[in-house]
Amino acid sequence: MKFIEINLVGVYVAPIALLIIAAWFATLGLRRIADRFGLLRNVWHPALFVFAVYITVLSSMVLIIAAR
Repeated sequence: MKFIEINLVGVYVAPIALLIIAAWFATLGLRRIADRFGLLRNVWHPALFVFAVYITVLSSMVLIIAAR
């Protein structure tokens, strides 16, 4: 699949921008789940761990969309 620009109200937006936003919302959901069960207390650096999860989610979304 090719990544083509998306027209939003006359403004062309790169598809990675929409993927970044979608990955952020997915990471927020995962972070809330981790907070609810207290999983973030077990990691060495919670902010670094959340950033790593965000990068993993974003790259997974890009690879899944690119494979189609």
